[in-house]
Amino acid sequence: MLAPYLNINEIEAGCDEAGRGCLAGPVFAAAVILPQNFSNDLLNDSKQLSEIARKSLRIIIEKEAITWAVGYVDPNEIDQINILNASFLAMHRAIDQLNPLPTSLLIDGNRFKPYKNLPHHCIIKGDGKLMSIAAASILAKTYRDEFMEGLALEFPQYGWESNKGYPTQAHRAAIHEFGACKHHRKSFRLLPEIVQKELF
Repeated sequence: MLAPYLNINEIEAGCDEAGRGCLAGPVFAAAVILPQNFSNDLLNDSKQLSEIARKSLRIIIEKEAITWAVGYVDPNEIDQINILNASFLAMHRAIDQLNPLPTSLLIDGNRFKPYKNLPHHCIIKGDGKLMSIAAASILAKTYRDEFMEGLALEFPQYGWESNKGYPTQAHRAAIHEFGACKHHRKSFRLLPEIVQKELF
């Protein structure tokens, strides 16, 4: 059972990202403030849930959250500032949209770039420990998946409707055959055996 909060005296926003390890597409992040009495037995780390469960929970989260938002950083920005900083920036962009603003941030993982003057707590595997971080993981994952499914209509050769841009064998085989496109991350090693500049 996930914990409803870290500190009952704070307005806590859970934050998580999706797509950090992908070869293509943006990195997405979400920030969620849940009511302290929120409860849902199915809520969990998005990676532990089926696609159907994630979509069902997203509807509940968006309806019952005090506030929620999603932000993203595109591949060009990722290449300029690196994926770690891009993940932080995506979280910042999500937090920017929250109304009301939280008094404390709960971050999934062990590192974070401070957001303004708000205190933050980095929690390793927090998406499996705290409800608000789990909720953020679900929103980040579902919104990113939908985005990649949309890109797959324009670039069907890469199979993004199924691999979502992750480095699967089929995705790498498609990059080898067709080269890379504008949505691939140039700063990532797309194919170990080929000089990167030859792919674009």
